[in-house]
Amino acid sequence: MGLKSHRGEESLCPAIFKDMKVYQMAYRLAMDIFKISKSFPKEEMYSLTNQVRRSSRSVCSNNAEAYRKRRDPKHLSLRISDADSEASETLVWLDFAKDCGYISLRTYKSLSAKYEEVGRMLGGIAKHAEPFIPK
Repeated sequence: MGLKSHRGEESLCPAIFKDMKVYQMAYRLAMDIFKISKSFPKEEMYSLTNQVRRSSRSVCSNNAEAYRKRRDPKHLSLRISDADSEASETLVWLDFAKDCGYISLRTYKSLSAKYEEVGRMLGGIAKHAEPFIPK
């Protein structure tokens, strides 16, 4: 499934949620968005800035919750679906940031492509959850 431990080892089922490649990628993206959004205008603080930060971080937190609740396939599926929804919401906020001129087209394309990849990874987990469910 493309999982890599924090020590760089390949694994089918990660020892902790932080070892999941999708979590690692989503976390880096959330941090990138935090840094980029520091330059957004002050009038956007309680709308665009907070929303894009919240949704990008929620991808990570829902992924962590999915991992913790993985003993129940329904809970795993629900949280992975929530993480995917938050990734999609982040894409919408990035659309606004680009169209308002707060981020460059290059930055937008880079972040969008990475969030699409996160979505594909989450979809893969949802379709093939067996390696994540403890025996």
